[in-house]
Amino acid sequence: MNKPILLSTPHIGADELEFVKEAFASNWIAPVGPHVDAFEAEFCQVTSAGYAAAVSSGTAALHLALRLVGVEVGDEVFCSTLTFAATANPIVYLGAKPVFIDSDRTSWNMNPDLLHEALQNRAYQGKLPKAVIVVHLYGQSADIQPILQVCNQYEVPLIEDAAESLGATYKGHSPGTFGRIGIYSFNGNKIITTSGGGMLVSDDPELVAKARFLATQARDRAPHYQHSEIGYNYRLSNVLAGIGRGQLLVLNERVAARRHNFEIYNSALRKLPGLEFMPEADYGRATRWLTCLTINSQAFGADREQVRLALAKQQIESRPVWKPLHLQPVFSECECFGGAVAEDLFICGLCLPSGSNLTSEDLARVIDGITTIHYGTHENQTH
Repeated sequence: MNKPILLSTPHIGADELEFVKEAFASNWIAPVGPHVDAFEAEFCQVTSAGYAAAVSSGTAALHLALRLVGVEVGDEVFCSTLTFAATANPIVYLGAKPVFIDSDRTSWNMNPDLLHEALQNRAYQGKLPKAVIVVHLYGQSADIQPILQVCNQYEVPLIEDAAESLGATYKGHSPGTFGRIGIYSFNGNKIITTSGGGMLVSDDPELVAKARFLATQARDRAPHYQHSEIGYNYRLSNVLAGIGRGQLLVLNERVAARRHNFEIYNSALRKLPGLEFMPEADYGRATRWLTCLTINSQAFGADREQVRLALAKQQIESRPVWKPLHLQPVFSECECFGGAVAEDLFICGLCLPSGSNLTSEDLARVIDGITTIHYGTHENQTH
């Protein structure tokens, strides 16, 4: 029986353990602490963000970001549709309503022209959204410049969901650092992990200070427990921040390994008919957090789901591209500008095993599995 090859597993080294040992030795196990402070500072150095607040998850960071820009009950928030539900869920936490924006073909991220159209539409109606959330998908930055330009034109704050794109670049800069607020995730499957955790960044020190305050149960300065507004238990633990510090040290290596995975896949599979890899936009450098491709079933001989199931029989995990949020039952009543591109990417798109700790033998098994599906299907068709 072959060992399972999973989509994207944690990749932990020795440095992380040393930082964790420090936390245990000092008995500083609770949220906040010296590792949290250092992790925030080191994260700013890596991304060139102005200020950072380490929190319990990327979702928590998004929830805080939306509250910080003033999202309230009844507001609309524009949001990429091709993304995980966690991008839009915090909008609903606050009683607001998501409005979804389709992808472009160049980057698979939010289409700037459709965003412009949607903002024009709402300006004409006299009800601009309270915020725009753009997602940097699968390790690739969205085309930030035109998106930021149109947000500024209509004075709508931009929040960047960079949960999947730490280590990527947009014109030499880190996605997540252009808008009013950016957020990152350190979930177990991300390019670096703290087991569970996230980061909120901004160039506005007052916003980040307020994020820390809200994330620590909004406790007022007083010798007793006093609260003047509702807060959350969202701060990152000192232990997990220690893991994050160790992971940051090898971020460039992790990016290089995932890009290497893509190069191996691309070199071996690009000549097969019907397969196209997610393009890398010319304005930046993607991390290839996940290597994604689309499958033209007529040319390849099998559709995305047939390929996924065939790989699963060989203990190889692959996964469909995100199901667009406007197709999700929970968001079925939400408006979407466009949608056809994201829908097509979902129908045809597949994410391949992409972990930075994959071996050459693992990659060869995945490649052989896909190649066998293609040639086996065509061989059957000729008989």
